[in-house]
Amino acid sequence: MYWIDFLNPSHNDLKWIGKIFHIHPLTIEDIQGAESREKCESFRNYYFVSIQTFNPDEDSGNYSTYVDNSLSIYNIVMKNCILSFHYLPIHHPEKVLSRYEQLKEYLIMTPDWINYALMDSIVDDFIPLEENLELEADSIDELVFILKESEQADMLRRIGNARKALSGLLRIMKPKADVVKGVVKRIDALKPDERHEIGLYLGDIQDHILTMVQSAAHFEKILSRAHSNYLAQISIEITQTSNEMNDVVAKLTVIASVLVPMNIITGLWGMNVRVPGQDDPNLYWFFGIVIFMVVLFTLSVLYCVRAKII
Repeated sequence: MYWIDFLNPSHNDLKWIGKIFHIHPLTIEDIQGAESREKCESFRNYYFVSIQTFNPDEDSGNYSTYVDNSLSIYNIVMKNCILSFHYLPIHHPEKVLSRYEQLKEYLIMTPDWINYALMDSIVDDFIPLEENLELEADSIDELVFILKESEQADMLRRIGNARKALSGLLRIMKPKADVVKGVVKRIDALKPDERHEIGLYLGDIQDHILTMVQSAAHFEKILSRAHSNYLAQISIEITQTSNEMNDVVAKLTVIASVLVPMNIITGLWGMNVRVPGQDDPNLYWFFGIVIFMVVLFTLSVLYCVRAKII
């Protein structure tokens, strides 16, 4: 039994590999074209598994960059060997070998076990991402109601990034359940006494995938609710601000209406014509007009306050 891992194989490499191992041209075409659809296909002397993983961008704070860096791994599982293909460096083969070193006293390495271990390693890589998204969803759900207005500037961006990452996670994880189901059917078609243990392992992967998909869908609902609550809160704040501005404008309008009669009085006595008291040498008329205007303004304001106009 042997395992050959191919990194970035060329067109000529795939051509010779297909001839040596009697691989169907459709399988070679899928690998050569970097087929991104996840699937499990059975052929006469092997079964072909295409599954997506990702290279995590640990230096980036944007969760969506994780799922944006998705890439495919292609496994051709035969009776006595397994061939794996990928076009970028990945850490999964090293993890599988390390796992085998720990368990070699308790198991016999087979092509089916290597295929299972690769799939299990790929699924495990999504667990930290989902945990981070869970923390982000819970944080957003709690903060959306308590953040001050000055601290809400990036909330919409955080919600958008988290929802984009969850959407990508669901897009990558959902097909994996069908892939595992296809591998299980392939193994069940063989003799149960030969493949029963691998079938149990694959069933465990399928349970993990379904749990992660359900959790991601739940987090998406939390973020959707938080998004709606955030927009509703923004709408309420805008309405409150608009009402406050309308109230201020109404008060200014009332005050301006009170001042209009005073402008008429000052305008009449400020015209370049003869007015009452013009020939009076004392300032009785002047102070009388000023006192009258002050009293009129005061009475008008008191009336507006009592009438709750201002």
